[in-house]
Amino acid sequence: MTYTGDVQVGGPADVRELPAVTISKLAVGPFDNNAYLVRCNDTGDGLLIDAAAEADRLLELIGGMPIGRIVTTHQHGDHWQALEEVARATGALVIAHPLDAPALPVPVGLTVEHGDKVTVGVVDLEVIHLRGHTPGSIALHYNGHLFTGDSLFPGGVGNTNKDPERFAQLFADVSERIFDRFPDETWVYPGHGKDTTLGAERPSLPEWRERGW
Repeated sequence: MTYTGDVQVGGPADVRELPAVTISKLAVGPFDNNAYLVRCNDTGDGLLIDAAAEADRLLELIGGMPIGRIVTTHQHGDHWQALEEVARATGALVIAHPLDAPALPVPVGLTVEHGDKVTVGVVDLEVIHLRGHTPGSIALHYNGHLFTGDSLFPGGVGNTNKDPERFAQLFADVSERIFDRFPDETWVYPGHGKDTTLGAERPSLPEWRERGW
């Protein structure tokens, strides 16, 4: 079946098979968060992005195969409600940016900065620091696939609480660190809702800048 990224809370994961990794997207309640499992096809090792909620469903998604790492994209509580339980059950290394790590409910075993790599099996994902939604929000990029947390969605950047300085910072980071670097076909996997591509969003950048959110 063709991957669409359209998932519903309580429904099955949508699975995308790539040559080197398999990406599974699962929607969890109560805030309709997306959690992503990235599994290396060569080694079977897995990376969970945002243990947001519903630990039982996340552990069912992980199944009997290992996950070595859990990345939390930012400090907001709806993105880590299941982190403690999933980390305990799997023994996975917890990863976050140092500016957001203190807000998480478990000790962070590895902090990552802009430009660092997160490894799953034989595959590396690049850490992209996107300041503004929170001080330590990060995205992860792998070969045209971009996991953006709450910093980039279809239709705009993440919430900056109507703070013009925070919006200016987030818009600048998203523009310079994402849109200026990656091509239109880059697929965006956000922290909530449907997926998009950079090509679908790029024409709207002037509108986003003008409206200020």
